[in-house]
Amino acid sequence: MRYFWYLTVRQMGFWLTWILIPIVVEIIPAFISAFVLVMKNKHQDREEMPMKLPFITVIVPVYNSEATLYNCVKSIKDSTYPSDLIQVILADNQSTDNSFGEFARAQTDFGLHMQLLKTQKGKANALNASIYQSIGTYIFNIDSDGTLETNALMNMVLKFENNLDISAMTGTILPRKDMIKRTKKFHLRLLRDNEYFEYAQAFLSGRVIESYSDQLFTMSGAFSAFRKATLMKTFMYDTQTLGEDTEMTFQIRDRMKQKVLICTDAIFYIEPIGSLDELYRQRQRWQRGELEVAKDYMGKGAGLKYFFSNFLVRRMMIDHTFIFPKMIWMFASVVLLFLRYSPVILGLSYLIIYGLYVSVSIVNFLCVELLLKKFENERRFYSKLFWVVFCLPLYNFICSWFRLIGSLNESVENKNWNSRGFKEESGNIVKVVKGDVRNLERKRN
Repeated sequence: MRYFWYLTVRQMGFWLTWILIPIVVEIIPAFISAFVLVMKNKHQDREEMPMKLPFITVIVPVYNSEATLYNCVKSIKDSTYPSDLIQVILADNQSTDNSFGEFARAQTDFGLHMQLLKTQKGKANALNASIYQSIGTYIFNIDSDGTLETNALMNMVLKFENNLDISAMTGTILPRKDMIKRTKKFHLRLLRDNEYFEYAQAFLSGRVIESYSDQLFTMSGAFSAFRKATLMKTFMYDTQTLGEDTEMTFQIRDRMKQKVLICTDAIFYIEPIGSLDELYRQRQRWQRGELEVAKDYMGKGAGLKYFFSNFLVRRMMIDHTFIFPKMIWMFASVVLLFLRYSPVILGLSYLIIYGLYVSVSIVNFLCVELLLKKFENERRFYSKLFWVVFCLPLYNFICSWFRLIGSLNESVENKNWNSRGFKEESGNIVKVVKGDVRNLERKRN
């Protein structure tokens, strides 16, 4: 009995050291953040309507957006913000489809102050050219494949008008629930349910907490807003990086020392993910864009000793460096089975870590419910997805792998992040493994 107890403690002691990593780095901070969020949202101040609403500019970068552009512009027209106070600039960066035809149809149907601007290829180029053509007090950027919630523009303008210290904001991005509901394929519906849950928690929990300490890592490229006076003092969007939205966030917050926040009640709806392959490309792009920007802005403060004083160092350590122990931990599990470690102990360790991540998802779930009170339909749909808390840890683990691959590709490849998808790279791995096996067989013979 003593021997069994000793063996169990020794093996559990080994695994507890691995369990401590997510507990200290992710679990405990998540519970503390949730408590802060709940306390700060007990009494929300109402934004007062100004005597006169300002004129605003909405920029829509367009590239082969024939299928979605009309509905995007329609959401601007249907907004509660007065149409006569909105300038709409469609920045066409060399589309090859009938995007112009959809622009013309929208212009005829909606009667907005619209103009089509031809720009160089690339979203950053489209945004930069449009900024110089804008005449609004506030400038909004929205993607052409999404739609605005009817009060989104109004809510964001009111937040600007009532908080003169805010220079830029990002909105809340959520996948369209109507498209998710119509998804018939089981595996795609499962992927989209997890994506919706992830977006809701990332924006209405994660980014809210970042905003409280003025440490918002990135404004969403899909929906952001700025004081024009602030934008004109920046170096504009960086055309040489994959993460132009993150780079702009750092320009305003770190270089100009101005406040960047999230407006939780300004929602922008995007199309849900189309496949695992699309998710694979997307997360690699995000990862590589973050790494590029972080490398430029961390400078001399990129040491471990700055972990507590520099939030960017903490973010990079948690989001990137700690990915590697997770992967090593998984491979170590297989190796230790061959070294006759108890499968029961290994299984129990997995169960403990899984339970911890589920508990974090539940806490974040409650936080999101609190912030969705104003949007009853959205809150009701989100509530029905409570079961996702039990599979979200696996979804996040898969995304961690995709991000790790993005980090590795960033160090060895150029910026052509869209060159290979998940299926192609998986096929390449299989070919390499088969080739190695054949080589070993030849040597053996």
